[in-house]
Amino acid sequence: MAFRDFPLPVSAIVIDLDGTLLHTAPELAESANRMLRDMGRPPVSQDLLMSYIGNGIHWLVKRALTGDMHAEPDGALFDQALPVFEKHYTGLACDSKPFPNVVQGLDAMKAAGFRLGCITNKVMRYTEPILQASGLAPYFEIVLAGDTLPEKKPHPLPLLHSAQFFGVPIERLLLVGDSLSDAQAARAAGCPIICVPYGYNHGEPVEGLDVDAVIPDLTGVLPLIQRA
Repeated sequence: MAFRDFPLPVSAIVIDLDGTLLHTAPELAESANRMLRDMGRPPVSQDLLMSYIGNGIHWLVKRALTGDMHAEPDGALFDQALPVFEKHYTGLACDSKPFPNVVQGLDAMKAAGFRLGCITNKVMRYTEPILQASGLAPYFEIVLAGDTLPEKKPHPLPLLHSAQFFGVPIERLLLVGDSLSDAQAARAAGCPIICVPYGYNHGEPVEGLDVDAVIPDLTGVLPLIQRA
């Protein structure tokens, strides 16, 4: 179900983290290459590694090992690689910075009276420190990480849980994201979705996704919605 009657009636807004709020790709890519180096493997270009981002760290590690979006590496190899990646990422994660106009967009949404949440597939042990270090943590009443609930995006559960948390109908909950995973989660849940074009959608333009609007940055949200 598409929501195309603007301004959209919205009661609360949930926002994706990687590729929407924060430019986490440099730190993720550097961690993956340090992992490969430690394992005696050749490095991979940052552009290619950026296309691997978006389904959580496990898939990033698998793709870095195999050079393929969907292949499964040898189980023992993956089990060896994951803690190496995590060691490097723990040291680098909090260097990630917000994208341009993120803070301005969040300030505008808050000033207009919207309640905000953050939904990410990144696990909480990285999500919380990154939000704190970037200064974005105070904006969000709820943060759902990839390991908070039994399911994560593209499953609708995080969106349904958020709507319940805010006490709003699901069709009045807006998701702002950057990827196919976000679009699928929103459509499965039955809520509107607006995407930014600068994030991590596996190298594919978000204009091709089933979304209600594409905006240049977070300051573009407010003109498309009204409080419900």
